[in-house]
Amino acid sequence: MTGADVRRVAGRIRWYVRELTGEAAYDRYVAHARSHDPDTPVMTRRAFEHSRMDAREADPREGFRCC
Repeated sequence: MTGADVRRVAGRIRWYVRELTGEAAYDRYVAHARSHDPDTPVMTRRAFEHSRMDAREADPREGFRCC
């Protein structure tokens, strides 16, 4: 394996982990918010995560948190 192959594999693993943990969702939100209305303030990561959790808990199709 060359150095480029290792970097490519590491990049794919990083992408997968970010998708799995939901970290990429905030990045997508920021990109969407800035592209649609650049003057509107963007939520902080903490506010975004609270909003996302509240929406997930309010919708029974998304599952529920037992604890």
